[in-house]
Amino acid sequence: MIKKIKIFGALGIILIIVFFVLNSCSKDEVGNVSLGLFTTKDIKIEKLNDPLIPGVTCHISNIVADLSFADPSDSSISCRQTGEITLDMVKHIDDSKNGDIVFTKSKSILFKSLKIRRIFDQSTQTLLYISYSTKEIEGSFKHSMSTVPLWGTKAYSAPVTTAE
Repeated sequence: MIKKIKIFGALGIILIIVFFVLNSCSKDEVGNVSLGLFTTKDIKIEKLNDPLIPGVTCHISNIVADLSFADPSDSSISCRQTGEITLDMVKHIDDSKNGDIVFTKSKSILFKSLKIRRIFDQSTQTLLYISYSTKEIEGSFKHSMSTVPLWGTKAYSAPVTTAE
């Protein structure tokens, strides 16, 4: 009987380890920085190619806390032009003040998520990417922003100025 308990216990531990290893693997993950030997928190760095503007790549770093019900809201984003950006691509994005959500990732089982939003600033011909956390009850004030100017791309057009 004790032998069976040991076998099932060992199998359970192996399954838990395999779950966390597979859960932490992502084809878009480009880096993983441990925050210490005795912590389950790591900084994960992922790449995101904008689905409508494939010439823009963003790198997002955020804290992932395995064995925790909620990951911290801290995140950082850096976006750069990594390919061609055309006028046709820019025509298809939302040009409202709210922009588009281009990426969402669950951060906990308690309705918390990391979101990346793209906003187009027509006046400076710049794409803005902002990362932030949302929570159904209360949002987080922590956020990070990066910009990609269209200057020098096929998508650039002279900014429209308005009379003041």
